[in-house]
Amino acid sequence: MKLTRLLYGVAGFLITLNTYAQAPEPYGPVPSERQLEWQKLEYYAFVHFNINTFTDKEWGFGDESPEIFNPTQLDCRQWARVAKQAGMKGIILTAKHHDGFCLWPSEYTDHSVESSPWKNGKGDVLQELREACDEYGLEMGIYLSPWDRNHPDYGKPEYLTYFRNQLRELLTNYGDIFEVWFDGANGGSGYYGGANEERKIDRKTYYDWENTYDIVRELQPMAVLFSDAGPDVRWVGTEEGFANKTNWSLLRRDEAWPGWPRYLELRSGHEDGTHWLPAEVNTSTRPGWYYHESEDHKVKTLPELLDIYYHSIGRNGTFLLNFPVDTRGLIHEIDSAHVIQLAEQIKKDFANNLALNKSVEVSQYRNEDATYDASKVNDNDPKTYWATDDNVNSASLTIDLEEPTYINRFLVQEYIPLGQRVKTFTVEGWNNGKWTTIAEETTIGYKRILRFPDVEVSKVRFNVTDAKACPLISNIELYRAPKVLSAPQIFRSKEGMVDIETADEDAKVYYTTDGQKPGKSSKVYTKPFKLAEKAKVQAVIVDERTGNSSPLASVDFDISKAKWKLVQPKGKAKDVNAIWDGKTSTYWSEKTDVFPAEWIIDLGEAYQLNGLTYTPDQSRYATGIVSNYEIYVSQDGKNWGEAVAKGEFSNIRNNPIEQKVKYPVKKGRYLKFVATKVLDGQKEVKIAEIGVLTK
Repeated sequence: MKLTRLLYGVAGFLITLNTYAQAPEPYGPVPSERQLEWQKLEYYAFVHFNINTFTDKEWGFGDESPEIFNPTQLDCRQWARVAKQAGMKGIILTAKHHDGFCLWPSEYTDHSVESSPWKNGKGDVLQELREACDEYGLEMGIYLSPWDRNHPDYGKPEYLTYFRNQLRELLTNYGDIFEVWFDGANGGSGYYGGANEERKIDRKTYYDWENTYDIVRELQPMAVLFSDAGPDVRWVGTEEGFANKTNWSLLRRDEAWPGWPRYLELRSGHEDGTHWLPAEVNTSTRPGWYYHESEDHKVKTLPELLDIYYHSIGRNGTFLLNFPVDTRGLIHEIDSAHVIQLAEQIKKDFANNLALNKSVEVSQYRNEDATYDASKVNDNDPKTYWATDDNVNSASLTIDLEEPTYINRFLVQEYIPLGQRVKTFTVEGWNNGKWTTIAEETTIGYKRILRFPDVEVSKVRFNVTDAKACPLISNIELYRAPKVLSAPQIFRSKEGMVDIETADEDAKVYYTTDGQKPGKSSKVYTKPFKLAEKAKVQAVIVDERTGNSSPLASVDFDISKAKWKLVQPKGKAKDVNAIWDGKTSTYWSEKTDVFPAEWIIDLGEAYQLNGLTYTPDQSRYATGIVSNYEIYVSQDGKNWGEAVAKGEFSNIRNNPIEQKVKYPVKKGRYLKFVATKVLDGQKEVKIAEIGVLTK
């Protein structure tokens, strides 16, 4: 890089001096062009839609008839419209899942949409998605399951020819593809053309991955390849929606393969990685990947989605969010509403970059050359960067905000075309004449975003405390995001302690316990409080800066469970705490071969009882759900009389939420809950929460 400097000599004559500034050399593995373009997308959609949608399963066995695939309102334009409104940049579709059913009319099998009643066998979901993505300016990707539980040749060498032929179809007939997605679920039981047997393969060698990848390179040279081991993009090692705080875009790639058993290492990558292999964080809007009506009440909330955003994109990854398209062929209204809420919140969070064009000072910059000076971190140009001399692996940068300013977000990016370098860093704020530490963190990579409570500062200092080589920082941004105004969550423990949870730990919450709606004259929540009696707790978040409020949260608490004890079955006192801890995420499980199965609870004293509440298991693969019941009340725990209520929890399979049973008032100290039937004849009962209603 040639620079011209103008200097004045001792005689006052203008001297022109030509020098050559030495640009930093790449350090370690660096990204390819395709990887760089993919990283810029940041956020895109997965769509799981297939034969499983119509069988209410996550994994099909392979014996499903194409006749059941018949969506009534399939609209890929709706998918694309929702993705665009959500701020996503592309859509990856499950072209073929493990069951082997193809969403396009494949030349190599009749187990596809061509054999279905949808559009009289003339439909092609891939083509419709291609047209929708083009209309809305989105990239398109494909998921092709390496495992095929339908194909008779799976596990044999002949299957590989079939698999590659289908890969060629998808990469040839549907335009530009930005990502090809392979997972590690390979080999096991299946239909396999009627064999109905288990087939095992060597996941590492069976697919001859290098030659399979060559097909993608030949037909779609800009498409990135995803799997546990890439070779372009790696799985993050969990489906819960996060990368670890330490997240290297590097991996010792030759050690890994699709289905790699050491998958936990994928959450952080390898500091000494041999290849550039950044992480993709994949999760679903619901517990499952495919649509299940029973999960309509489990769609991730705005605070949950925000956490995933900051723990994926904010931790040097990309965010792949799945939509379980329903039997109509549409993204469900609840899912679309929640992702659009996320998009609106993200826009608010990053609306005003407080660091843009502010004065910046650095401890040192490369060769004292303006090409690499401090101004490059906030000039809004991703191609420029601040760099230090080669022998410097720790340095500081200070942004002057000119006046006391509140911030709660810190965004920093390395110039990754030359590698990932920073190992540790800190962020400090200047206030009241001293520096205070705001955060101490590890890796950066393409993008790192820190969230923290509001702090008032007039300067912000960023310190690289350790780096593999001279740090190259291309961008720093500062924000004060507004409070997340989702309704707060209200819980009460068995001991009667009420806890109110919010998305922002420093959010201001006003609450009441007397039935009045809370406002600024109400109590401010600061810590859990005791509430032993029956009461309605209502709470609202108020953003003091904007004056905006969250929706009202309201919970009716009945009598405290502090004195409750389990009488029958005996010996379960410790385990049973889960059914009255106030949290539906925990449950108590009791295996039994005997039905009706009974639970007797001593309430500690007698009450005028007129109802019971029962919440079934809320986990992803919920089991032990009571479908039919009887309820008894007793004064002494011995004489029960007739049941005060009996019946079924209607539609609990598809709507497994809290069930309320009302019955005529009866005074009693003991409650007997009888499960007379459990869904699917299972030999266990699971209870997430149980409670009573009193007069």
